[in-house]
Amino acid sequence: MFPVDVTASELPPRPAAATAVRRLQPSRGLLLVNWRELWQYRELLFTFMWRDIRARYKQTYLGPLWAILKPVVSMVLLAAVFGGLAGFTSGQPNVPYPLFLYAGLLVWSYFLSALPGAAAALLNNANIIGKIYFPRLYAPIAQVTAPLIDFLIAFFVLIGLFAYYGRWPSWHIVFLPVFILLAVLAALGFGIWLCGISVRYRDIAFTIPFVLQLWFYITPVLYPVGRLPEPYRKLIAINPMTAVVDGFRWSLLGISRPNVGVLLASTGVVFAVLISGLLVFRRAERTVVDMF
Repeated sequence: MFPVDVTASELPPRPAAATAVRRLQPSRGLLLVNWRELWQYRELLFTFMWRDIRARYKQTYLGPLWAILKPVVSMVLLAAVFGGLAGFTSGQPNVPYPLFLYAGLLVWSYFLSALPGAAAALLNNANIIGKIYFPRLYAPIAQVTAPLIDFLIAFFVLIGLFAYYGRWPSWHIVFLPVFILLAVLAALGFGIWLCGISVRYRDIAFTIPFVLQLWFYITPVLYPVGRLPEPYRKLIAINPMTAVVDGFRWSLLGISRPNVGVLLASTGVVFAVLISGLLVFRRAERTVVDMF
């Protein structure tokens, strides 16, 4: 039998190719973080981080050296004023005040850089948020992780100070990542709290620098916690950066162990702010596009 010619019009229609459709709906329920979605978009997080790292020192002459200059200049000036004129000490006879001061300034400088960036994360990514979908939480997460590069660069100055004063870091340094993680969570918690609010109220951008200036003096960066009278120790425990700075110094310098009550109270505040911040952020991301 010979083959029969069949025209194209007589052929059966091909089934249409399946198209992936994603329907975006407001988040509901008690789930604060969609971990599965974050894992699926994990490559985007590294893209955001690399973008923020490059943007920090784009078109600057000194580049990453600014990460060293800021804490070093602050340490020299504050050590001269408070250590020289005001007579502040580390509270430990074998710990020089400049070394004590720089250890606190190092982790505080990270917080000072991470918090404003996280608070303005949605506003800084408004052009992207209005065009494509991605986990909005990645915007503030990238802002609090990018300054860790500056933290690592400035950490080499601390190693130089140890060598200058002929000291070695304490064996407690094995606990240092715990307090670095606590600093990251503190910056992220307050950042996402302010991130959703700053979209609606633009005054937040002007308020944060003023609040951080006051926050610096109620954080034990210039002085040890043991120097404060007992009533003020209970008040300073509410400050989440108290546990971070005090634990950071204990890990590096081997000074007296942080007060357990203060440490637990400050850590509890960090997690309370983080959880409540996730709730606020989750409600804000439902209407964030309409606010731009």
